[in-house]
Amino acid sequence: MKLDDDIHNYYEHLVLERIQFLGLDKTKDEDYLADLCCLALNQIPPRYIRFEVDMSFYLAPSERQQMEMNAVNAVNQAINFMDQNRAEQKSEVGS
Repeated sequence: MKLDDDIHNYYEHLVLERIQFLGLDKTKDEDYLADLCCLALNQIPPRYIRFEVDMSFYLAPSERQQMEMNAVNAVNQAINFMDQNRAEQKSEVGS
């Protein structure tokens, strides 16, 4: 059994879902998306699972909603950070 194939952080799914909802997967390059995922996921405590169905079956609706909001907030903060950082870099290059 390979553990890395069975165990993953459920927030990865929620963060990717949010990125797709915002359409960033169609407008941003892979480097931006990878950095965005790392920044967002580092803001949220991990929630490790083996199977997606475990979260659907055992998670209370209020807890699921809170996790979704955590992912939304983390992605928004990561986008703000990255966009601000890129704007500052562009202004430094132009100076």
